[in-house]
Order: sequence, then structure tokens, then C-alpha cells
Amino acid sequence: MLSGTPCSRVLPAAVAALAMAALAVTTALAAPQPQQGSGKTTYRWVDEQGVVHYGDEIPAQFAGAREVMNPQGVPVKHLDGQKSPDQLAAEARDRAAEIRQKQHDSFLVTTYTSVKDIEALRDVRLDQLRTQRAAAQQYIESLRARLGTLQTRALNYRPYSSSPAARRMPDDLAEDLVRTAGEMRTQTTALADSNQEEAKLRAQFQTDIDRYRELHTLHSND
Repeated sequence: MLSGTPCSRVLPAAVAALAMAALAVTTALAAPQPQQGSGKTTYRWVDEQGVVHYGDEIPAQFAGAREVMNPQGVPVKHLDGQKSPDQLAAEARDRAAEIRQKQHDSFLVTTYTSVKDIEALRDVRLDQLRTQRAAAQQYIESLRARLGTLQTRALNYRPYSSSPAARRMPDDLAEDLVRTAGEMRTQTTALADSNQEEAKLRAQFQTDIDRYRELHTLHSND
């Protein structure tokens, strides 16, 4: 009976080891694996719960970033997710803005030799704007004087005159009143816009000066 004693001790251990190995194989087979040998492209993606999936087609709601698997189940390529129309439009705007900035930078460094050149052009543009504004102010004053004369004439006619014998205002006078008043409003608005344009012009030139200095510094560091 001494020969049976080791068997009674080894057998339960061997059975336990086999059971654990079988459980590991069963668990591995139950886990989702990429399809192999089908000839189709296999993808791996993750859903919103963080669960990994495999398949030759990806549901539309999960068409984000995913990986392409080889027949051995190893990732061989990473594909970015599909971008929305808003994302594509934003990227296009960013690229266009970058191109415009590069073009303007090239203009700055090839057109001006120093900051003084930019400041000189700024002063010329500001002088032109002031001259235009002075002319507009004179024109508005002439319109105001003409409008006052027309309004004085209009007091002799109905409906502005209180005299029972007053006649109806002539059509040409009424048209002249309307036309002059309209032109004065237009010119007054344009003058106000000119004041804003001067502030905008100064800001634009200051931006160019700052950028020119930045580019000059970068070029010097190179």
C-alpha cells in the first residue's frame, strides 16, 4: 500500500492543474477575437463603454478612430475618425488663415527695410484720410446751409404756413428738400465712418509694425 500513497497525493494536484488550463483556454476562446483567414479587412474599435470590438464593418456611430488588424490579430494601421462638416470647415478656415499670414509676412519682409518705412506709409495714409475728412466736413456745411435756405422757403407754403392764402408747396422745392436732407444724412454717416477708419488704420499699421519686428527678430536669431 506504500506505492499508492504518492498517487493519492499527486492525482488531485494534476487534476486541478488540468482544470485551470482548460478554464484558461475556454476564457480565451470566449473573448472576442478578430476574424482570420476570411480575406476581409478586420477592424478593432472601442465603444462608448470602453469595450473592444472586432469586425469587418464598423457601425456608423462608432466610425471614429480605429485600427486595421492583420490576419494574426496584430494592429497594422491606425485610421483617424471621420470628421464632421463643421470640423472640416474649421480646418479649412485655419489653413486659409495660415496661408494669408504667410503671404502677408512675405510682403512685410520684402517691402519694408525698417520700421520707419512702415511708419512713413502710415503717416501718408493718415494725412490722406484727414484731407478727405476735412473736405467731407466742408461739404456737409454747404448742405446744411442749403437745407436751411430751402426750409425758409418752405415756410411760405402749406402745410408749414399758417396763412389761409398760402399755396401748396411746389414739387421741385419739396424734391430739393428731400434730396438735400438725404444727402446730408449720407455724408454725416460717411464722416463718422471715416473717424472709425482712422482708428482701424492706426491699429492695422501697429499690427504690421509689431509683426515686422517679430519677423526681424526671428530672422536675426536664425
